[in-house]
Amino acid sequence: MALYRNPKAWLFLLCLYPLVRLAALAWTGGLGANPIEFITRSLGTWTLTGLLITLAVTPVRRLSGYGGVLRYRRMLGLFAFVYGMLHLLSYLWLDQFFDWPGIFKDILKRPFITFGMAAFILLVPLALTSPHAAMRRLGRNWQRVHWLIYPAAIGAVLHYGWLVKKDLTQPLIYAGILALLLGTRIFWRYKKTKAG
Repeated sequence: MALYRNPKAWLFLLCLYPLVRLAALAWTGGLGANPIEFITRSLGTWTLTGLLITLAVTPVRRLSGYGGVLRYRRMLGLFAFVYGMLHLLSYLWLDQFFDWPGIFKDILKRPFITFGMAAFILLVPLALTSPHAAMRRLGRNWQRVHWLIYPAAIGAVLHYGWLVKKDLTQPLIYAGILALLLGTRIFWRYKKTKAG
């Protein structure tokens, strides 16, 4: 299939936009006075955005009736994980220079680091079990493993909220979107239980 007729290929290219943008800003000197902080925060923001977009796939399918949107969920989730991994790596490498005692001290003493690490750890099993072979091997347990996206997304929102010290507008927007996405699932489950 030609590239221009393949929505999945276009989505893949679109998901690369944050990395291309960072590379362009680095090339033109547009990363600001603190480039490490800019890179780390940008990657973190795109991780959280990717998680919320992934969680939005099911409501979009149910409300639109278009089941084809499900075929993009795995790619979106994997990109969220990749950006989360890069976000973590930028902290470990660029910010901490792999100073493991300092990193462990950070995890224990700073809540936003604690929640960020916990959220990423919860994403690891999702990434490892995303291939079709893992889905077949796990059977019904695959869905149970992938429920981890809910506490991971909550942890990511808390991580962001604790990180921002002054203007909480953006973290609250992310929290509101997550509450809406989780609320719709709870409502549908309640309706299903009541109907059954």
